[in-house]
Amino acid sequence: MNAADQAGNLELAQTIASVAALFRAHFPDARANLTPWRDDPCTREFADRESVDLSFHLPGWSPRSQCRSFLVQLRLEAAPGGSGSGGTRRRPRLLGVLIRGLTYESERWRLATVGDWCPTGSHLPDPHAAAKLQQFCRELFDLFEGGRACAA
Repeated sequence: MNAADQAGNLELAQTIASVAALFRAHFPDARANLTPWRDDPCTREFADRESVDLSFHLPGWSPRSQCRSFLVQLRLEAAPGGSGSGGTRRRPRLLGVLIRGLTYESERWRLATVGDWCPTGSHLPDPHAAAKLQQFCRELFDLFEGGRACAA
């Protein structure tokens, strides 16, 4: 679900802004988009309340990243805006991250925070770009203060 639609409280809005800032720290040329999905009935039918999705667009095709855009999908333990114990609002726990490297034609690669956290696909980013993506994922788990699996 679009990150802009999920920012229902101040804490989550700040967290989403921090996610964008963390990504831009690793990829300074990237421009954030908090609404990567179209707002139409077909797309809304498949909206996932436990996912916060945002994208980042590069000024052109990046040979290091092997893509023009990154789609970042954050999988949460519960839908944003849910209540913790005692009815108090709390930041949802981050369960996992999926990052997809995209061009106009198709997905080139994906990196998921399961297994060895290595990109898979037809056109992989170079090792330096992959290391930056893995570091970004580690920083996301720290940001959400969730338990994290062993990372590469």
